Amino acid sequence: MAKSTKVKKTASKTKSKSQPTAWVRVPEESELPEEVRVLFGKFQEKTGFVPNVARNFALTPEHFLRWFRYYDFLMRNEDQSHLSRKEREMIAVVVSSANECEYCLASHSAYLREITGDPVLPDVLAANYRRAHLTPREHALLEFAHQITVDSAVMSSADVQMLRAIGLSDEAIFEAAQVAAMFNFTNRIANAMGWVPNEVYYYQHRSKK
Repeated sequence: MAKSTKVKKTASKTKSKSQPTAWVRVPEESELPEEVRVLFGKFQEKTGFVPNVARNFALTPEHFLRWFRYYDFLMRNEDQSHLSRKEREMIAVVVSSANECEYCLASHSAYLREITGDPVLPDVLAANYRRAHLTPREHALLEFAHQITVDSAVMSSADVQMLRAIGLSDEAIFEAAQVAAMFNFTNRIANAMGWVPNEVYYYQHRSKK
């Protein structure tokens, strides 16, 4: 009996240890360039934590900074975007679901819940976006993004024309392609490197507004 108790205590102690967030080395914040540390500080101030994607990607700081500038402009810019923030986040969720990317699916489901106040929509999109209550424009954008993800080689001008037919400009179509491509890129890195999402993403914004 004493031996069994000891095993349980050891298991409990092991479980409480901090788990790795990637299969490769994650750099200590102290070894990172000042520009990266300043950015981490902004994340901490705004959200209360530093996203694991930032800590993991910062293994190569210059790559991280260049990726983040493009990502941030593509997903957070409002003044020069041809798509709504909701549309961009829905594309992120659908692409990440198709790629089975745990990290981006967790984080962008949380972002979509935050901006829409809808705790259900991201889960439906992740399970089967065709079952979600969408506008014709939203549905067409997600079909386009999904096709880019699963088999872009078979796409033709008809896929672009479908979006034009419901009123999207060529600039909006190009932006949608870039958002889908951004998440195909990031999903593959996250999957290949074993990136683990911050647990907080799973709990955020679950109450309906």
